[in-house]
Amino acid sequence: MRLTTRWGAAAVAAVTGLVLSAGAALAAAPSNDLGSSPVVITALPYSATIDTSQATTDADDVQANLDCGAPATDASVWFTVTAAADGYLAADVSGSSYSAGVIVGLGSPGALSIVACGQAGVAFPVTAGETYTILAFDDQLDGAGNGGTLDITVDVAPPPPMIEATLNPVAQFDSKSGGAYVSGTVTCDEGADFAFVDLQLTQRVGRLLIRGYGGAEVSCTGQAEPWTAFILADNGLFKGGKAVNVTFGAACNLTGCGEYSAEQSIQLKGKKG
Repeated sequence: MRLTTRWGAAAVAAVTGLVLSAGAALAAAPSNDLGSSPVVITALPYSATIDTSQATTDADDVQANLDCGAPATDASVWFTVTAAADGYLAADVSGSSYSAGVIVGLGSPGALSIVACGQAGVAFPVTAGETYTILAFDDQLDGAGNGGTLDITVDVAPPPPMIEATLNPVAQFDSKSGGAYVSGTVTCDEGADFAFVDLQLTQRVGRLLIRGYGGAEVSCTGQAEPWTAFILADNGLFKGGKAVNVTFGAACNLTGCGEYSAEQSIQLKGKKG
């Protein structure tokens, strides 16, 4: 910012003091403040607590953030890790004393190809022998800058959970509401953070195609777990007879989501309630 003449000598003195203070702050910055001197992670799991209150931000941060779009990359520090095997790694900064984010990329600082980024932590796919650069920073989502106590953990992450579903061939409809009770089972890997099934049920009644949507949250135990969803039509009432159901299921963890989808014919009959 260009100084205006009305600041005079006092303004110059103030700015000089700020420059000197900034120099002192830089001297106390973490050793991995710059992309040219990252902490090299040699074994997993890795964890560290770092005072980033004197860490800086620079053009390398800006380049890394171009394809991420974090609100800010204040108080940034750098790490590298070389993958020992194909799979997934996770960098977690959620335990920090400030709102922290992570950018992961391949290549050199200033010319990173972004692999993943996220607030509080991120999981990312890795290839054996590749070296990944991790940038941890203050994203200012808590309304304040410049860092604090960074709590970072880098470790092997599980793959996205697998999920499979079955659909019972017979569903019941409620003649009063015109809704249908559709049921089945779902099997998904234990340890998923959450899982669900979404349903689209369609039935031709005369010239009209009746359509409705529903869903259910499910538990992932590694065993087949039952689910039931109640589906109300958007444009009419379901009746006894043939219908078509599209089932979509997903089970998710930090790494990502496993998905399942299928289209099946079912029979609506009987009455419930």
